[in-house]
Amino acid sequence: MKYYSLNYNSATVGFLEAVRKGLAPDRGLYFPETIPSLSQNFIDNIPNLSTHELAFNAISPFVGNDIPKERLRTIIEETLSFEFPIIPINSTIASLELFQGPTLAFKDVGARFMARCLAYAHELKEQKKLTILVATSGDTGGAVADGFFKVKGIDVVILYPKGKVSEVQEKQLTTLGENITALEVDGTFDDCQNMVKSAFIDPELTGSVALTSANSINIARWLSQMFYYFIAYKNRPHPHKDFIISVPSGNFGNLCAGLVAYKMGLPIKHFVASTNINDTVPSYLKSGNYEPKKSVSTLSNAMDVGDPSNFIRIQKLFNNDFHKLKKVVSGYAYTDTQTKKALKEIYNENGYIADPHGAVSYLGLKAYLKEQENHNAQGIFFETAHPIKFAPTVEATLKLKIDPPKQVEKILNKPKLSLPISDYKSLKDFFLER
Repeated sequence: MKYYSLNYNSATVGFLEAVRKGLAPDRGLYFPETIPSLSQNFIDNIPNLSTHELAFNAISPFVGNDIPKERLRTIIEETLSFEFPIIPINSTIASLELFQGPTLAFKDVGARFMARCLAYAHELKEQKKLTILVATSGDTGGAVADGFFKVKGIDVVILYPKGKVSEVQEKQLTTLGENITALEVDGTFDDCQNMVKSAFIDPELTGSVALTSANSINIARWLSQMFYYFIAYKNRPHPHKDFIISVPSGNFGNLCAGLVAYKMGLPIKHFVASTNINDTVPSYLKSGNYEPKKSVSTLSNAMDVGDPSNFIRIQKLFNNDFHKLKKVVSGYAYTDTQTKKALKEIYNENGYIADPHGAVSYLGLKAYLKEQENHNAQGIFFETAHPIKFAPTVEATLKLKIDPPKQVEKILNKPKLSLPISDYKSLKDFFLER
Protein backbone atom coordinates (compact mmCIF):
# COMPACT_ATOMS: atom_id res chain seq x y z
CA MET A 1 0.00 0.00 0.00
CA LYS A 2 1.20 3.47 -0.92
CA TYR A 3 0.19 6.71 0.76
CA TYR A 4 -0.14 10.17 -0.75
CA SER A 5 -0.46 13.62 0.75
CA LEU A 6 -3.85 15.31 0.83
CA ASN A 7 -2.00 18.49 -0.14
CA TYR A 8 -0.97 16.60 -3.32
CA ASN A 9 2.56 18.04 -3.50
CA SER A 10 4.64 15.18 -2.09
CA ALA A 11 5.77 11.82 -3.42
CA THR A 12 3.89 8.67 -2.42
CA VAL A 13 5.50 6.56 0.30
CA GLY A 14 5.10 3.14 1.86
CA PHE A 15 3.49 2.42 5.21
CA LEU A 16 6.58 2.61 7.43
CA GLU A 17 7.85 5.77 5.78
CA ALA A 18 4.46 7.43 6.28
CA VAL A 19 4.50 6.37 9.93
CA ARG A 20 8.02 7.79 10.43
CA LYS A 21 7.20 11.10 8.75
CA GLY A 22 3.81 11.63 10.40
CA LEU A 23 3.04 14.48 8.03
CA ALA A 24 4.05 14.59 4.38
CA PRO A 25 6.81 17.08 3.40
CA ASP A 26 4.13 19.39 1.97
CA ARG A 27 2.46 19.30 5.42
CA GLY A 28 -0.50 17.28 4.18
CA LEU A 29 -2.01 14.26 5.91
CA TYR A 30 -1.16 10.89 4.40
CA PHE A 31 -4.00 8.92 2.86
CA PRO A 32 -4.04 5.40 1.35
CA GLU A 33 -4.06 5.19 -2.44
CA THR A 34 -6.88 2.66 -2.29
CA ILE A 35 -9.39 1.40 0.25
CA PRO A 36 -9.38 -2.41 0.04
CA SER A 37 -12.67 -4.32 -0.07
CA LEU A 38 -13.61 -7.08 2.34
CA SER A 39 -14.91 -10.28 0.80
CA GLN A 40 -18.42 -11.36 1.68
CA ASN A 41 -16.97 -14.62 2.95
CA PHE A 42 -14.75 -12.72 5.37
CA ILE A 43 -17.67 -10.60 6.62
CA ASP A 44 -19.84 -13.68 7.12
CA ASN A 45 -17.01 -15.35 9.06
CA ILE A 46 -16.28 -12.43 11.44
CA PRO A 47 -18.14 -14.01 14.41
CA ASN A 48 -15.86 -17.04 14.17
CA LEU A 49 -12.56 -15.15 14.11
CA SER A 50 -10.47 -14.27 17.16
CA THR A 51 -9.94 -10.60 17.91
CA HIS A 52 -6.30 -10.86 16.86
CA GLU A 53 -7.13 -12.59 13.57
CA LEU A 54 -9.84 -10.05 12.87
CA ALA A 55 -7.49 -7.11 13.46
CA PHE A 56 -4.73 -8.72 11.37
CA ASN A 57 -7.01 -9.15 8.37
CA ALA A 58 -8.34 -5.60 8.72
CA ILE A 59 -4.98 -3.82 8.89
CA SER A 60 -2.80 -6.12 6.77
CA PRO A 61 -3.71 -4.57 3.36
CA PHE A 62 -2.74 -1.11 4.66
CA VAL A 63 0.64 -2.32 5.95
CA GLY A 64 1.45 -4.33 2.83
CA ASN A 65 4.93 -5.88 2.78
CA ASP A 66 6.52 -3.21 4.96
CA ILE A 67 6.23 -5.44 8.02
CA PRO A 68 6.53 -9.25 7.77
CA LYS A 69 3.24 -11.01 8.47
CA GLU A 70 4.45 -12.84 11.56
CA ARG A 71 5.89 -9.66 13.05
CA LEU A 72 2.63 -7.84 12.29
CA ARG A 73 0.72 -10.60 14.11
CA THR A 74 3.01 -10.14 17.13
CA ILE A 75 2.47 -6.36 17.05
CA ILE A 76 -1.29 -6.89 17.01
CA GLU A 77 -1.16 -9.41 19.88
CA GLU A 78 0.87 -6.97 21.98
CA THR A 79 -1.42 -4.09 21.04
CA LEU A 80 -4.71 -5.86 21.75
CA SER A 81 -3.65 -7.43 25.03
CA PHE A 82 -6.76 -6.43 26.99
CA GLU A 83 -10.52 -6.86 26.73
CA PHE A 84 -13.17 -4.73 24.99
CA PRO A 85 -16.39 -5.62 26.80
CA ILE A 86 -19.84 -4.61 25.60
CA ILE A 87 -22.13 -3.58 28.46
CA PRO A 88 -25.92 -3.39 27.81
CA ILE A 89 -27.55 -0.17 29.06
CA ASN A 90 -31.07 -0.99 27.87
CA SER A 91 -32.74 -3.09 25.18
CA THR A 92 -31.43 -0.96 22.28
CA ILE A 93 -28.27 0.73 23.60
CA ALA A 94 -24.98 -0.74 24.83
CA SER A 95 -21.54 0.59 25.71
CA LEU A 96 -18.31 -0.67 24.15
CA GLU A 97 -15.56 -0.12 26.71
CA LEU A 98 -12.32 0.94 25.05
CA PHE A 99 -10.54 1.88 28.27
CA GLN A 100 -9.30 -1.43 29.68
CA GLY A 101 -5.70 -0.79 28.61
CA PRO A 102 -2.72 0.53 30.62
CA THR A 103 -3.71 4.23 30.56
CA LEU A 104 -7.48 3.65 30.74
CA ALA A 105 -8.19 5.34 27.40
CA PHE A 106 -9.10 4.21 23.89
CA LYS A 107 -5.89 5.75 22.59
CA ASP A 108 -3.86 2.91 24.12
CA VAL A 109 -4.51 0.85 21.00
CA GLY A 110 -3.24 3.39 18.49
CA ALA A 111 -0.26 4.39 20.63
CA ARG A 112 0.83 0.80 21.25
CA PHE A 113 0.42 -0.15 17.59
CA MET A 114 2.37 2.87 16.38
CA ALA A 115 5.16 2.40 18.94
CA ARG A 116 5.70 -1.19 17.86
CA CYS A 117 5.66 -0.28 14.16
CA LEU A 118 8.30 2.39 14.76
CA ALA A 119 10.37 0.03 16.90
CA TYR A 120 10.42 -2.42 13.98
CA ALA A 121 11.39 0.36 11.58
CA HIS A 122 14.29 1.33 13.86
CA GLU A 123 15.46 -2.29 14.02
CA LEU A 124 15.23 -2.60 10.26
CA LYS A 125 17.39 0.40 9.49
CA GLU A 126 18.81 2.11 12.52
CA GLN A 127 18.64 5.84 11.93
CA LYS A 128 19.24 8.90 14.09
CA LYS A 129 17.03 9.26 17.14
CA LEU A 130 13.40 10.07 16.29
CA THR A 131 11.39 12.53 18.38
CA ILE A 132 7.65 12.08 18.72
CA LEU A 133 6.10 15.53 19.11
CA VAL A 134 2.47 15.36 20.15
CA ALA A 135 -0.26 17.66 21.44
CA THR A 136 -2.84 16.29 23.84
CA SER A 137 -6.20 17.40 25.16
CA GLY A 138 -6.00 14.71 27.78
CA ASP A 139 -5.81 11.04 26.84
CA THR A 140 -3.40 11.05 23.89
CA GLY A 141 -0.48 12.17 26.04
CA GLY A 142 -0.78 9.40 28.59
CA ALA A 143 -1.31 6.72 25.96
CA VAL A 144 1.66 7.88 23.88
CA ALA A 145 3.87 8.22 26.96
CA ASP A 146 3.08 4.66 28.04
CA GLY A 147 3.24 3.21 24.52
CA PHE A 148 6.69 4.67 23.77
CA PHE A 149 8.22 4.48 27.26
CA LYS A 150 11.82 3.23 26.95
CA VAL A 151 11.40 2.40 23.24
CA LYS A 152 14.91 2.36 21.76
CA GLY A 153 15.80 5.24 19.46
CA ILE A 154 12.70 7.31 20.23
CA ASP A 155 12.15 10.38 22.43
CA VAL A 156 8.68 11.72 23.18
CA VAL A 157 7.75 15.37 23.78
CA ILE A 158 4.15 16.01 24.85
CA LEU A 159 2.44 19.41 24.87
CA TYR A 160 -0.62 19.75 27.08
CA PRO A 161 -2.78 22.75 28.09
CA LYS A 162 -2.19 23.93 31.65
CA GLY A 163 -5.16 23.36 33.94
CA LYS A 164 -7.27 21.76 31.19
CA VAL A 165 -6.54 18.07 31.74
CA SER A 166 -7.70 15.96 34.66
CA GLU A 167 -5.41 15.07 37.57
CA VAL A 168 -5.13 11.45 36.46
CA GLN A 169 -4.45 12.45 32.85
CA GLU A 170 -1.69 14.83 33.98
CA LYS A 171 -0.10 12.18 36.19
CA GLN A 172 -0.07 9.70 33.32
CA LEU A 173 1.88 11.98 31.02
CA THR A 174 4.17 13.73 33.54
CA THR A 175 5.44 10.98 35.84
CA LEU A 176 7.43 8.62 33.63
CA GLY A 177 10.64 10.54 32.87
CA GLU A 178 13.32 8.59 30.90
CA ASN A 179 12.59 9.31 27.20
CA ILE A 180 9.29 11.11 27.95
CA THR A 181 9.17 14.93 28.36
CA ALA A 182 5.97 16.81 29.19
CA LEU A 183 5.63 20.52 28.32
CA GLU A 184 2.87 22.39 30.14
CA VAL A 185 1.47 25.06 27.79
CA ASP A 186 -0.19 28.23 29.03
CA GLY A 187 -3.08 27.99 26.56
CA THR A 188 -5.67 25.68 24.97
CA PHE A 189 -5.36 22.36 23.14
CA ASP A 190 -5.64 24.23 19.83
CA ASP A 191 -2.63 26.33 20.91
CA CYS A 192 -0.70 23.12 21.61
CA GLN A 193 -1.69 21.65 18.25
CA ASN A 194 -0.76 24.82 16.38
CA MET A 195 2.67 24.81 18.04
CA VAL A 196 3.18 21.22 16.92
CA LYS A 197 2.17 22.13 13.36
CA SER A 198 4.54 25.12 13.42
CA ALA A 199 7.41 22.89 14.52
CA PHE A 200 6.88 20.55 11.58
CA ILE A 201 7.15 23.36 9.04
CA ASP A 202 10.12 25.13 10.67
CA PRO A 203 13.17 24.31 8.51
CA GLU A 204 15.64 25.33 11.22
CA LEU A 205 14.06 22.91 13.68
CA THR A 206 13.41 20.02 11.31
CA GLY A 207 16.95 20.37 10.01
CA SER A 208 18.36 19.49 13.42
CA VAL A 209 15.67 17.25 14.94
CA ALA A 210 13.97 14.25 13.31
CA LEU A 211 10.31 14.85 14.16
CA THR A 212 7.15 12.82 13.75
CA SER A 213 3.74 12.96 15.38
CA ALA A 214 1.72 10.47 17.40
CA ASN A 215 -1.56 12.35 17.11
CA SER A 216 -4.21 10.69 15.00
CA ILE A 217 -2.76 12.51 12.00
CA ASN A 218 -0.23 9.62 11.96
CA ILE A 219 -1.56 6.73 9.89
CA ALA A 220 -0.52 4.08 12.44
CA ARG A 221 -2.44 5.86 15.21
CA TRP A 222 -5.35 6.58 12.91
CA LEU A 223 -5.89 3.34 10.99
CA SER A 224 -5.43 0.97 13.94
CA GLN A 225 -8.55 2.48 15.49
CA MET A 226 -10.60 0.56 12.94
CA PHE A 227 -10.05 -2.46 15.21
CA TYR A 228 -12.79 -1.13 17.53
CA TYR A 229 -15.40 -1.30 14.80
CA PHE A 230 -14.59 -4.87 13.81
CA ILE A 231 -14.64 -5.89 17.48
CA ALA A 232 -17.97 -4.10 17.98
CA TYR A 233 -19.46 -5.81 14.94
CA LYS A 234 -18.18 -9.25 15.99
CA ASN A 235 -19.58 -8.96 19.53
CA ARG A 236 -22.75 -6.91 18.93
CA PRO A 237 -25.60 -8.11 21.15
CA HIS A 238 -28.23 -8.38 18.38
CA PRO A 239 -26.58 -9.57 15.13
CA HIS A 240 -29.75 -9.36 13.05
CA LYS A 241 -30.55 -5.72 13.83
CA ASP A 242 -29.38 -2.57 12.03
CA PHE A 243 -26.05 -1.66 13.61
CA ILE A 244 -25.49 1.97 14.70
CA ILE A 245 -22.30 3.30 16.34
CA SER A 246 -21.93 6.59 18.19
CA VAL A 247 -18.42 8.00 18.61
CA PRO A 248 -17.41 10.78 21.02
CA SER A 249 -15.42 12.97 18.65
CA GLY A 250 -12.66 15.53 19.09
CA ASN A 251 -9.97 15.35 16.40
CA PHE A 252 -12.16 12.84 14.49
CA GLY A 253 -9.49 10.19 14.00
CA ASN A 254 -11.57 7.50 15.69
CA LEU A 255 -14.70 8.14 13.63
CA CYS A 256 -12.61 8.45 10.47
CA ALA A 257 -11.10 4.99 11.10
CA GLY A 258 -14.62 3.61 11.48
CA LEU A 259 -15.58 5.14 8.16
CA VAL A 260 -12.59 3.43 6.54
CA ALA A 261 -13.92 0.12 7.87
CA TYR A 262 -17.33 1.04 6.46
CA LYS A 263 -15.82 1.83 3.06
CA MET A 264 -14.08 -1.56 3.17
CA GLY A 265 -17.51 -3.15 3.50
CA LEU A 266 -18.07 -3.62 7.23
CA PRO A 267 -21.90 -3.60 7.57
CA ILE A 268 -22.44 -0.62 9.88
CA LYS A 269 -25.78 1.02 9.15
CA HIS A 270 -24.99 4.51 10.44
CA PHE A 271 -22.47 6.55 12.44
CA VAL A 272 -23.17 9.26 14.98
CA ALA A 273 -20.57 11.96 15.60
CA SER A 274 -21.22 13.12 19.15
CA THR A 275 -19.44 16.24 20.41
CA ASN A 276 -19.58 18.75 23.23
CA ILE A 277 -20.18 22.44 22.44
CA ASN A 278 -17.11 22.37 20.20
CA ASP A 279 -19.55 21.56 17.44
CA THR A 280 -17.70 22.38 14.21
CA VAL A 281 -18.60 19.08 12.55
CA PRO A 282 -22.23 18.72 13.76
CA SER A 283 -22.78 22.28 12.52
CA TYR A 284 -21.24 21.36 9.17
CA LEU A 285 -23.49 18.31 8.88
CA LYS A 286 -26.50 20.59 9.27
CA SER A 287 -25.40 23.53 7.10
CA GLY A 288 -22.80 22.19 4.67
CA ASN A 289 -20.45 25.00 5.72
CA TYR A 290 -17.23 24.03 7.49
CA GLU A 291 -16.37 26.83 9.89
CA PRO A 292 -13.54 26.08 12.36
CA LYS A 293 -13.69 27.92 15.63
CA LYS A 294 -11.55 28.44 18.71
CA SER A 295 -11.98 25.57 21.14
CA VAL A 296 -13.91 26.01 24.38
CA SER A 297 -13.09 24.14 27.60
CA THR A 298 -15.67 21.56 28.75
CA LEU A 299 -16.06 18.62 31.12
CA SER A 300 -15.33 16.28 28.20
CA ASN A 301 -11.95 17.86 27.56
CA ALA A 302 -10.59 15.29 25.10
CA MET A 303 -13.18 16.61 22.64
CA ASP A 304 -12.29 20.29 23.08
CA VAL A 305 -11.18 20.68 19.46
CA GLY A 306 -12.42 23.50 17.28
CA ASP A 307 -10.67 22.52 14.04
CA PRO A 308 -10.37 18.72 13.88
CA SER A 309 -7.37 17.62 11.83
CA ASN A 310 -8.88 14.38 10.54
CA PHE A 311 -12.01 15.86 9.03
CA ILE A 312 -10.20 16.35 5.71
CA ARG A 313 -9.73 12.58 5.60
CA ILE A 314 -13.44 12.02 6.21
CA GLN A 315 -14.25 14.39 3.37
CA LYS A 316 -11.82 12.54 1.12
CA LEU A 317 -13.47 9.19 1.90
CA PHE A 318 -16.68 10.65 0.49
CA ASN A 319 -14.99 12.58 -2.34
CA ASN A 320 -16.03 15.86 -0.69
CA ASP A 321 -19.67 15.02 -1.38
CA PHE A 322 -21.62 16.54 1.50
CA HIS A 323 -24.83 14.69 0.70
CA LYS A 324 -23.15 11.25 0.59
CA LEU A 325 -21.45 11.93 3.91
CA LYS A 326 -24.67 13.07 5.53
CA LYS A 327 -26.37 9.80 4.56
CA VAL A 328 -23.81 7.88 6.62
CA VAL A 329 -22.96 10.26 9.49
CA SER A 330 -25.17 12.36 11.75
CA GLY A 331 -23.84 14.90 14.24
CA TYR A 332 -25.06 16.07 17.64
CA ALA A 333 -23.57 18.45 20.20
CA TYR A 334 -24.22 18.78 23.94
CA THR A 335 -23.53 21.14 26.82
CA ASP A 336 -21.90 20.27 30.13
CA THR A 337 -25.31 20.48 31.80
CA GLN A 338 -26.70 17.91 29.37
CA THR A 339 -23.61 15.76 29.90
CA LYS A 340 -24.16 15.65 33.68
CA LYS A 341 -27.82 14.81 33.17
CA ALA A 342 -26.80 11.93 30.90
CA LEU A 343 -24.36 10.58 33.49
CA LYS A 344 -27.28 10.39 35.94
CA GLU A 345 -29.59 8.85 33.36
CA ILE A 346 -27.14 6.10 32.42
CA TYR A 347 -26.42 5.33 36.06
CA ASN A 348 -30.11 5.23 36.96
CA GLU A 349 -30.82 3.00 33.95
CA ASN A 350 -28.65 0.08 35.06
CA GLY A 351 -26.05 1.30 37.56
CA TYR A 352 -23.46 1.92 34.84
CA ILE A 353 -20.86 4.62 35.54
CA ALA A 354 -19.88 6.43 32.35
CA ASP A 355 -17.33 9.17 31.86
CA PRO A 356 -18.31 12.58 30.34
CA HIS A 357 -17.20 11.54 26.83
CA GLY A 358 -19.22 8.34 26.97
CA ALA A 359 -22.19 10.34 28.26
CA VAL A 360 -22.01 12.66 25.24
CA SER A 361 -21.75 9.63 22.95
CA TYR A 362 -24.80 8.08 24.64
CA LEU A 363 -26.81 11.27 24.11
CA GLY A 364 -25.98 11.40 20.41
CA LEU A 365 -26.95 7.76 19.93
CA LYS A 366 -30.17 8.18 21.89
CA ALA A 367 -31.15 11.25 19.83
CA TYR A 368 -30.45 9.50 16.52
CA LEU A 369 -32.43 6.38 17.45
CA LYS A 370 -35.36 8.52 18.58
CA GLU A 371 -35.36 10.51 15.34
CA GLN A 372 -35.24 7.43 13.16
CA GLU A 373 -37.91 5.50 15.05
CA ASN A 374 -36.17 2.34 13.85
CA HIS A 375 -37.39 -0.52 16.02
CA ASN A 376 -34.90 -2.87 14.37
CA ALA A 377 -31.82 -0.94 15.49
CA GLN A 378 -29.00 -1.87 17.85
CA GLY A 379 -26.93 1.06 19.01
CA ILE A 380 -23.48 1.00 20.60
CA PHE A 381 -21.77 4.06 22.00
CA PHE A 382 -18.04 4.13 22.55
CA GLU A 383 -16.92 4.61 26.13
CA THR A 384 -13.45 5.99 25.54
CA ALA A 385 -12.06 6.61 29.03
CA HIS A 386 -12.42 5.17 32.51
CA PRO A 387 -14.56 7.43 34.73
CA ILE A 388 -11.73 7.65 37.30
CA LYS A 389 -9.97 10.00 34.88
CA PHE A 390 -12.80 12.46 35.47
CA ALA A 391 -13.49 11.56 39.07
CA PRO A 392 -14.35 15.07 40.39
CA THR A 393 -17.12 15.50 37.80
CA VAL A 394 -18.46 11.95 37.88
CA GLU A 395 -18.36 11.56 41.67
CA ALA A 396 -20.02 14.94 42.32
CA THR A 397 -22.70 14.25 39.73
CA LEU A 398 -23.55 10.72 40.83
CA LYS A 399 -22.89 11.24 44.57
CA LEU A 400 -20.55 8.25 44.82
CA LYS A 401 -16.88 7.31 45.10
CA ILE A 402 -15.07 5.58 42.23
CA ASP A 403 -12.62 2.90 43.26
CA PRO A 404 -9.30 3.62 41.53
CA PRO A 405 -8.10 0.77 39.28
CA LYS A 406 -4.56 -0.55 39.68
CA GLN A 407 -3.35 1.53 36.69
CA VAL A 408 -4.13 4.70 38.68
CA GLU A 409 -3.04 3.64 42.15
CA LYS A 410 0.58 3.21 41.08
CA ILE A 411 0.97 6.78 39.72
CA LEU A 412 -1.08 9.01 42.04
CA ASN A 413 1.81 9.66 44.44
CA LYS A 414 4.52 10.04 41.82
CA PRO A 415 6.01 13.53 41.38
CA LYS A 416 5.00 15.66 38.42
CA LEU A 417 7.81 16.11 35.87
CA SER A 418 7.00 18.91 33.42
CA LEU A 419 8.39 22.11 31.97
CA PRO A 420 6.27 25.27 31.47
CA ILE A 421 6.20 26.94 28.05
CA SER A 422 4.09 29.80 26.73
CA ASP A 423 4.58 30.09 22.99
CA TYR A 424 6.20 28.56 19.92
CA LYS A 425 9.50 30.34 20.55
CA SER A 426 9.85 28.62 23.91
CA LEU A 427 9.11 25.25 22.27
CA LYS A 428 11.74 25.87 19.61
CA ASP A 429 14.26 26.99 22.20
CA PHE A 430 13.60 23.81 24.17
CA PHE A 431 14.60 21.68 21.19
CA LEU A 432 17.57 23.73 20.02
CA GLU A 433 19.05 24.01 23.52
CA ARG A 434 18.80 20.29 24.40
